Amino acid sequence: MLNRIWFGLFAIAAISIVIQLGLGNTQVVPDVVAACFSMAKLSAEIALGLVGVLTLWLGLMRLGEASGMVALLARVLEPLLSRLMPEVPKGHKAYGSITMNLTANALGLDNAATPLGLKAMQDLQSLNPSPSSASNAQILFLVLNTSAVTILPVTIFLYRAQQGAEDPAAVFLPILLSTFCSTLVGLACVAWVQRLNLMQAVIMGYLAFGVATMAAFVMYLATLTVDELNHFSALTGNGLLLSLVFAFVLVAGARKLPIYDLFLEGAKQGFDQAIKLIPYLVAMLLAIGVFRASGALDGLLSALVWVLNPTGWDLRFIDALPTGLMKPFSGSGARALMLETMQHYGVDSFAGRLAAIFQGSTETTFYVLAVYFGAVGIRNGRHAVACGLAADAAGILAAIATAYWFYG
Repeated sequence: MLNRIWFGLFAIAAISIVIQLGLGNTQVVPDVVAACFSMAKLSAEIALGLVGVLTLWLGLMRLGEASGMVALLARVLEPLLSRLMPEVPKGHKAYGSITMNLTANALGLDNAATPLGLKAMQDLQSLNPSPSSASNAQILFLVLNTSAVTILPVTIFLYRAQQGAEDPAAVFLPILLSTFCSTLVGLACVAWVQRLNLMQAVIMGYLAFGVATMAAFVMYLATLTVDELNHFSALTGNGLLLSLVFAFVLVAGARKLPIYDLFLEGAKQGFDQAIKLIPYLVAMLLAIGVFRASGALDGLLSALVWVLNPTGWDLRFIDALPTGLMKPFSGSGARALMLETMQHYGVDSFAGRLAAIFQGSTETTFYVLAVYFGAVGIRNGRHAVACGLAADAAGILAAIATAYWFYG
C-alpha cells in the first residue's frame, strides 16, 4: 500500500508539472526542486525535535511501568481495548501506553501524545508476528490516532483570537461533532475489514458512557467564557501531566526502585527511536512536498469546482476546502491555509469558520503513519491508509455539514 501511495503521489505530481509547463508556468520546476530539499531539512528537524520529548516521556514511562502506575491506568480502557484488539493479551503493557496516548490526544496535548503513541506502537510491535507488516491492533491504534476526538482544541481558539474573532470558541461544538464522526467512521472501517463485532455489550456500554459524558462536558464548557475556557484547558491538561510525572516518580521511589537508573534506561530508547525516524519522514514528506509544489492540489480543487458548478449547490465550502484537503498530508501546511483563509475572507466568515473546523476535525494521516510505522520499521501498512483516509473524509464531510447547520 505505501509503495503504491508513494508512486501515486509522484505520478500525479509529474502529470501536474507537465500541465503547468504546457501552460507556460516554468516556475513550477524550481518550486518542486526547492520542496524536495525543504522537506528533507524539515524531516531532520522534526526527528531531532522529538529527541527531547521522546527521551523525557519514555524515561517517565519506564518508571510508570516499573511502579505499576501505568498498569493501574490501563484498567480504565482495557475492557474496551481487549475486545477491539483481541490479539493483545490481557494485562499487556500496551494497554497502558495506548490509554495514556488517547487521553493526551483528547486533551490536545500534542507534546505528550506523540511520544506516548510511539511507545504504544513499540509495545504492540512486540506482539507482531510479522514485524515488517502492520498488525490489526497497530492499524486500529493508528486510525484512532488519526481521528481521535479532541475535546479541547485550544490552539485553534488561540489562532481565531489572534485573527480578531468575536467569539474564538464559537467553533468548539462543530469541531467536536466533526471529529467524533471521524472517529466513529475510522473505527467502523477497521472493524469491517478486521471483522470485529462492535455490537458487544461492553463496547456499546463504553460508547453510551462516552457520549453521555461528552454531552455533560460540552454543557459545562458552554457556560465558560473564552478566557475561562483557555484557563480550564491549560489547568486540566498541564495539571494531569504534572500529576502523572510526580505519581510515576514518587510511587516508584516509595517502592524502593532504582528510579534514576530506570529513567535512564527508558530515556536511551527515546534517543535511538528519534534518529531511526529520519528515513521514514524524509520518504513521506518528500512525496507530499512534491505533490503540493507541483500544483496538483490546486488542480484537484479546480476540477472539483468544475464538477460541482452545474449542480447548483451552495459552493461556499470550497473556499475553505484547501485546509481540509491539506490536513491529511501536512499539519503545518493546513495551518497556513487556515490562516490565509481567515485573513482573506474574514475570521468570522463562513469560509474562515469552516477552515478552523477542518483544522480541528481531521489529522495528518500520512505524517502519523510515517512516524508511528517508521518508529518500528513497518513497511506494509495493509489497510491502515485506506481506513485512515476514510476517517479523514468523514471528518471533512461532517465539518461541511456542521458548518452549514450552525452558520447557515
